[in-house]
Amino acid sequence: MRVNLSVAIVAMVRARPESQSLRDTEDVCPNPEVASENKHNPLKVESRGEFDWDEQTQGMVLGGFFYGYLLTNYLGGRLADRFGGRLIYGAGVTLTAFLTIISPSAARYSTNAFILVRVLEGMTEGVTYPATNVMISHWIPPQERARSISRSCGGTLIGTVITLSVSGWLTETEWGWPSVFYLSGFICLVWSWFWFRYAYDTPDDHPTISAAEKHYIRQSIGHHRGKMGQNVPWRSILTSVPFMTLVVAHVCHNWGFYCLLTELPTYLRNIQHFNMKQNGLISALPYMVMWVFNLTYSSYMDHLLETGKLSTKNIRKISMIIANHIPAAVLLLVPWVGCDRQRAVILICIALGSGGASTCGLHCGFQASNVADYNSLLIGIQHRRILFFFFLKRKCHITVIWCKKINK
Repeated sequence: MRVNLSVAIVAMVRARPESQSLRDTEDVCPNPEVASENKHNPLKVESRGEFDWDEQTQGMVLGGFFYGYLLTNYLGGRLADRFGGRLIYGAGVTLTAFLTIISPSAARYSTNAFILVRVLEGMTEGVTYPATNVMISHWIPPQERARSISRSCGGTLIGTVITLSVSGWLTETEWGWPSVFYLSGFICLVWSWFWFRYAYDTPDDHPTISAAEKHYIRQSIGHHRGKMGQNVPWRSILTSVPFMTLVVAHVCHNWGFYCLLTELPTYLRNIQHFNMKQNGLISALPYMVMWVFNLTYSSYMDHLLETGKLSTKNIRKISMIIANHIPAAVLLLVPWVGCDRQRAVILICIALGSGGASTCGLHCGFQASNVADYNSLLIGIQHRRILFFFFLKRKCHITVIWCKKINK
């Protein structure tokens, strides 16, 4: 539900006249289809979509989710500690599903109403990651967390792959772009029923888990504070060098991840001129590569840890070097290849794919045994800082667009 708008907005927005005049500039690749059409009808102007939103409005619509997401990260962690990750996570997804279903009606009512719904979606989904970490701290032994978290996060990537692929196809059907929101919202409501039926906060709450497995999890995880929580050592947290290192690594990693997540379909459509069906499939391809690399890499890192060939500290460092430095270097090559669509897509796949190593780095770092009692709180804090820099990026993007319009 977080990514469905990234593809849907391409079909929702009507081509603006000024975009037509920019097609021959260095910022936009030549569109062979438009060029051939203009030979027969020079006055024909491409027009699709219901909404006449400029770049700034589109930025507000896409960013609305993250404004809401920022508000509830910390709250989600505290609520999950108090009431359990099962309730908070399930409630967050269920409410987001309802808001997704009403999104088309809100968009057609007014732009401000649509932005408000996106902000509310961000608020309801902002509790999910902290709640997930609460459940991980209760269920997954430390020696299994790299591959287990990779498989869990892999579900997010597979969801992204499916959503982007199907969304591109749905926008071309007779049901149009609203079906993207209806289908994803309905599927999540069905998922919510299974979640509340089969998910449990802790091994002690589970009715069918074997005694041997329960004993193994307890022995591996050790003592865990109760749901009611304790006084938070704020000074120690905010002055912790390891924690701040994780925050910096996460900010750097998610800066690129969220930029591509929200802007990649628009880039493929407006700059490289892929049609909607191609757009959805190609937008999903990098996340498929990321998922495969994520599973393979995490299993290998767990093997190295279990055999004593690499320490936990070295695995975290190597993983973040791969996850942050390789994508940064590769993305710098995308402008260099210019309008070569195949090379651009390959580079984006390499960049996002190598980012899958982050699971064995920063994500497992927040599950360290010495901070297990506060990992949901720490996740909430670092997500707030990530989104602050994400908003800074969006402001810089809007400023660049505004300056280019003045120059033209």
